[in-house]
Amino acid sequence: MANRETADTPADRAYETPPTERPITDAEAARAAKLSANEHIKIASGYLRGTLAAGLLKNATGAISDDDGQLVKFHGMYLQDDRDLRAERTRKKLDKAYAFMIRLRIAGGVVTPKQWLVLDDIARTYANGTLRATTRQTFQYHGVIKSNLKRTMAAIDGALLDTIAACGDVNRNVMAATNPAQTGAHAAAYELARTISDSLLPKTSAWREIWLDGERVVGGEDAAEVEPVYGKTYLPRKFKTIVAVPPSNEVDVFAHDLGFIAILDRKNRLTGWNVTVGGGMGMTHGETDTFPRTADVMLFCEPGDALKVAEAVMTVQRDWGNRTVRKNARLKYTIERYGLKAFRAEVERRIGRAFKDPKPFRFEGNGDRYGWVEGEDGRHHLTLYVASGRIKDVPDGPQILSGLRRIAEVHQGDFRLTGNQNVIVANVPADRKAEIDALVAEYGLATGAGALRRNSLACVALPTCGLALAESERYLPDLVGELEASLAAHGLAEDEITIRMTGCPNGCARPYIAEIGLVGRGPERYNLYLGAAFDGSRLGKLYAGDLPAAQIRATLDPLFAAYARERRAGERFGDFLVRAGHVERTVNGPDFHDRTGPQRAVA
Repeated sequence: MANRETADTPADRAYETPPTERPITDAEAARAAKLSANEHIKIASGYLRGTLAAGLLKNATGAISDDDGQLVKFHGMYLQDDRDLRAERTRKKLDKAYAFMIRLRIAGGVVTPKQWLVLDDIARTYANGTLRATTRQTFQYHGVIKSNLKRTMAAIDGALLDTIAACGDVNRNVMAATNPAQTGAHAAAYELARTISDSLLPKTSAWREIWLDGERVVGGEDAAEVEPVYGKTYLPRKFKTIVAVPPSNEVDVFAHDLGFIAILDRKNRLTGWNVTVGGGMGMTHGETDTFPRTADVMLFCEPGDALKVAEAVMTVQRDWGNRTVRKNARLKYTIERYGLKAFRAEVERRIGRAFKDPKPFRFEGNGDRYGWVEGEDGRHHLTLYVASGRIKDVPDGPQILSGLRRIAEVHQGDFRLTGNQNVIVANVPADRKAEIDALVAEYGLATGAGALRRNSLACVALPTCGLALAESERYLPDLVGELEASLAAHGLAEDEITIRMTGCPNGCARPYIAEIGLVGRGPERYNLYLGAAFDGSRLGKLYAGDLPAAQIRATLDPLFAAYARERRAGERFGDFLVRAGHVERTVNGPDFHDRTGPQRAVA
């Protein structure tokens, strides 16, 4: 993996001079500096308290105030409404059908069978009867009404879990490599993810005070030591951390702010970590100063220095990130603004020493390995496909919610969520495999899914996400069926191709690094991106903008035909499209918007 600043950046690229002061925390000074609206909300919040406690007592509406709607994200929640019901409720002069999405913080996506049973109970009692495994390697609940929020949070706390920092301008749920064939390396990845998650957690007691009626700490929000790392303004934007173990990149390390790539010796023992910075997926349609970006590989650190590096990277972003223009506040824009060389120098200065340059590594793909896998320790792990991560009982189909509950009742190991929205029944002794297999068969949990479907991701989108411009979770299964027919007609039914869809350009399902990426533009209209790398290391390029859903198959079919005719041995679909000249190769973030569209006529 090349250092982008030496390989892809012009030698005469001019960077800005980084700031030298900590972020503004005084309200008057923030107004004078014209900081973004969210900065004022955070400064005035009393360390994430706002008026949330009082707002929960207002029974006249299922909503909360706009400012509290921003603060509640730090507590792991988003206020939503059922958009399928908006028009009818408006006609009847009723309030919107408000409810909350609640996301848990589960470092590395690992839960015990006992915890699974509690989470299942919560889904059936307070949510919409489903659990959703997210692309952030955790669970989300949908449909929790305001009057049930505290009951739900108490139940989550009772399972020794929480939701603090699952959303908001903080270090969010830390993801880690999941399929533990390389047992020692994966254990190290999980331990690092858990350590970073705990160490970079906000220290405010607001979560327990508001949701669990915890007693207020003496001094409350006036205590200067409440947030020794984050301060009153926390981070400029969301911050996502990943731990990956080659050769699998199932956590998509290049799509996130901070990443650690395990460097292993010939016996699969960990020698240290390559550190990546500056990845991110979100953008805004029509605004070319926003773009997705793949992360740079910055340095190599030994295992004992990994937490120090994580803290330093986050605090540099805390101090250097753009707090005036929120759409340009992610770490990827900080790297573009000040340069990787300056960023690395500041990280090393804060730690107090220089680090080695990155070590060689190789990824093979960013999908999951389905079925049974045996680890180096003799334990067994079963990865089950879950369409769009929606854990529910399907009429006349797989009974995923009930089946996994039954497995949790007898399972002696643990469960692991993957970054691809699937579930692993992990750490199964060899003599218990048959029992698990019987339950899988009884509940239809291993129903066949073709190669394209196995490599698909979708965000929730409509009807609950307020940002969605088009369908995603509800539409992608049908589209995949259409594309599977095209692939089969060209002899490609078993070819692994990644496809991802989102209802808006924020990129929650990471569509820009899928070989086929579809991003909602409006009702039944999508931007089609092609040419990304199968291992998640290269962005795609816009091939067709504002494409009607009815034309997606017709647009892709000739490209499938060309791929079948002209590909080289072992060549992936995205690589073929770039080599054959159908789409330009994206080499960095700003380049994402250049040289778009079909570059070569296709028969």
